[in-house]
Amino acid sequence: MEINVTDVNFEKEVIEKSKTMPVLVDFWASWCGPCMMLGPVLEKIAKDYEGKLVVAKAETDHNSNAAGKYGVMSIPSVKLFKDGEVVDEFVGAQPEAMIRQWLDQKLA
Repeated sequence: MEINVTDVNFEKEVIEKSKTMPVLVDFWASWCGPCMMLGPVLEKIAKDYEGKLVVAKAETDHNSNAAGKYGVMSIPSVKLFKDGEVVDEFVGAQPEAMIRQWLDQKLA
């Protein structure tokens, strides 16, 4: 499952939801080349991990509060939330196999 989050619904859709299921948040921007490369990979992962993980997209240009609160310094920045907290993260477009391996370790 993939959802779009904003500063307005971030608390509900990410923080609260992560208390029952891990939420992977992709902080991105439309002008960011690596973000455009990573987007389709995360969409595929959202489908493949449905029921085990929620993938959320937060466009940083329109959601600067959430990006600032969670220390996003460069994009794409991907953060995994569990129990309302960031438990791990990576920055930059990564190969699909690496992301799956990373996720499988975190979701085990």
